[in-house]
Amino acid sequence: MARLPSKSEIIDWLDTHPTASSKRDIAKAFGLKGAERVELKRLLAELEGDGRLARRRRHYQDAPKLPPVSVLELRGPDAAGDLWARPMEWQGNGAEPKILFLPRASDPAIAVGERFLARLTEARDEKHDYEARLMRRIGVAPAVRVVGIFRKATEGGRILPINKGEDREWRVREGMTFDARDGELVEAEPVGPKGRMGAQQARIVERLGDPSAPRAVSLIAIHQHGIPDAFPAEVLAEADAQTPASMAGREDLRALPLVTIDPVDARDHDDAVGAMPEDDPANPEGMVLWVAIADVAHYVRPGSELDREARKRGNSTYFPDRVVPMLPDILSGDLCSLHEGVDRPVIAVRMRLNAQGDKIGHDFHRGMMNSRASLSYEQAQAAADGAPNDATAPLLDDVIGPLWKAYGLLKAARERRQPLELDLPERKIELTNDGRVKSVNFRERFDAHRLIEEFMVLANVAAAEELERLRRPLLYRVHEEPTVEKLDALREVAQASGFTLAKGQVLKTAHLNRLLGQAEGTDFDELINVTTLRSMQQAYYHPGNLGHFGLALRSYAHFTSPIRRYSDLIVHRALIAGHRWGDDGLSSADEEMLPETAQHVSDTERRSMLAERDTTDRYLAAFLSERVGTEMTGRISGVQRFGAFVKLDETGADGLLPIREIGAEYFVYDRDRQTLMGSTTGTEIAVGQRVTVRLAEAVPMTGGLMLELVELDGRAVPTGPHRARGKGPRRGGGTVRSKATAASVKRKRVRRER
Repeated sequence: MARLPSKSEIIDWLDTHPTASSKRDIAKAFGLKGAERVELKRLLAELEGDGRLARRRRHYQDAPKLPPVSVLELRGPDAAGDLWARPMEWQGNGAEPKILFLPRASDPAIAVGERFLARLTEARDEKHDYEARLMRRIGVAPAVRVVGIFRKATEGGRILPINKGEDREWRVREGMTFDARDGELVEAEPVGPKGRMGAQQARIVERLGDPSAPRAVSLIAIHQHGIPDAFPAEVLAEADAQTPASMAGREDLRALPLVTIDPVDARDHDDAVGAMPEDDPANPEGMVLWVAIADVAHYVRPGSELDREARKRGNSTYFPDRVVPMLPDILSGDLCSLHEGVDRPVIAVRMRLNAQGDKIGHDFHRGMMNSRASLSYEQAQAAADGAPNDATAPLLDDVIGPLWKAYGLLKAARERRQPLELDLPERKIELTNDGRVKSVNFRERFDAHRLIEEFMVLANVAAAEELERLRRPLLYRVHEEPTVEKLDALREVAQASGFTLAKGQVLKTAHLNRLLGQAEGTDFDELINVTTLRSMQQAYYHPGNLGHFGLALRSYAHFTSPIRRYSDLIVHRALIAGHRWGDDGLSSADEEMLPETAQHVSDTERRSMLAERDTTDRYLAAFLSERVGTEMTGRISGVQRFGAFVKLDETGADGLLPIREIGAEYFVYDRDRQTLMGSTTGTEIAVGQRVTVRLAEAVPMTGGLMLELVELDGRAVPTGPHRARGKGPRRGGGTVRSKATAASVKRKRVRRER
């Protein structure tokens, strides 16, 4: 009877006989027969289960191994401080091997997410498979990440896109599937060049689970836009080690009548307000306004792990079902949150207002406050309107009354300043407990909202002016005036709607407010507001002062939300350094990095805005998916060569009306006038027109809504089989122009085709 080989002997034999790898070959090599072959089968099964062998049909081979020199990506440390890395060249279908990174003292620092070339040695430790030593840094991971639905195939599979309007698929080779299941939501990264026919290959790097699961909508946006949503262990450890701030070096502001006023579902409270009459006889009818902001800089110090992570995130991102915070919850939801009845460290500004609402002075303080109450907007508004509840009744005389009096002064000053007065209702998506869309409404706006906004704007102005006085560097919030091209487009829409926007003078917000006032209460109200918003430049951060056009302010800096914006933390540190309040102010490294920081936080802000918008679109599509076939009213909000966009009245959702659904004739796109005109009938599709549409398709996975045109400006659009664009006559409907106009459009079409 032959001796049964050990597992190591089997593996060694396979290494030296790669072409003879069937069970029969192995049995023959070791002289195994009869019952011994049964034992061999058991050994091979155990080796396969251990991951040390891989079976391909009837043949066995060594389990996939990493080459001795491999590209790795640093994943970060665990709770014990050990550094782990992920292989970029793993070809197996099973779990990736665990790699322990062992940096030498002389190695340069490798950041989480950075890639590097490493020399690997196999480890016999049961906790990891390889140990890695740095050879050369490569750089950060590719910025492009693919999020989609994995469809399994015989060899590998493909990833179907979830981006609205994208139809490109990605091929996944066998060995790069990360063991993903068919229909699973995955995250992948492009690999290699494009294949024949333009098919791009990708490697799956993370499995995200069931795409139809509750609350998967925001998860898709988080991964799609690359928003960091998990705090590294060292950041959490540093946050957990924080203790409440003491009174050392602080002014005692706990007697001030400060309260927080936030949404009823607010997850953090980073600003408190209070007001009182001015006691200076030289300022009759004046008011003193206090704005106290959480002293985040006390906890998040320059160069710390918390600081590096906060800068990386740039800001918090808000979804209907979750928040991806800039800071760990122990800070954002506890130590830095101005809870009722709890001492909290703050940086506060005291501002003096005259009877006309102008700020005539300010001074900053680093102190300790104690909030009298945590109020919702609804509670504060009801109390101001004469209907206080148990929480607000004791606050009427020394808190609510003075706050509204100060707000009255600021309103008068605002009317003189004339900031841009856009009126764009905000949507509120309510979810059930299991993450399904319960309702879509528009948020109600109270004077309590405007009060807080005006107080915060004034505090931000005071912060910018104070740092200019102290000659300290800072990050300004910049909003430049619209370009000539965007103003011309706005003027075209205004004239088409029957309004005027003056030309040939220096543009001021007051001119735009007059246009908005003309449209108020008309059918074109929302159109003019949306078009005015689109004509604006996007605000951003910059170390130079370029002014804020929309607010009609010379100097403006974000100071009031350091829990959720890194830009505000920079301003806090600048104030600390300028007033010499401690060693946690703006460091020399911070100052040198201000241009890069400004660009970075501007980029992360845009990233969050896109993720939040995509999530809203997907939730709206999910909500409307049960109403496919229903007729809805709306207004044309945009026109492109391929069709028109319609903003639906009830939900504010945007849907696409493809050009094939508008009519059977050829439509000429006028980019300057933002119109589509029928070449045969002269039917014009323009921004602002009222439409009735039928919901043809709602795709929650992409957020896409496809519409069919039923009525245009109150006129029925005939139904029937659609023909290809430009073939066959349109059978009527819409606004019919004169024969001369139609002929002119037809000649223009002929010239273009030539």
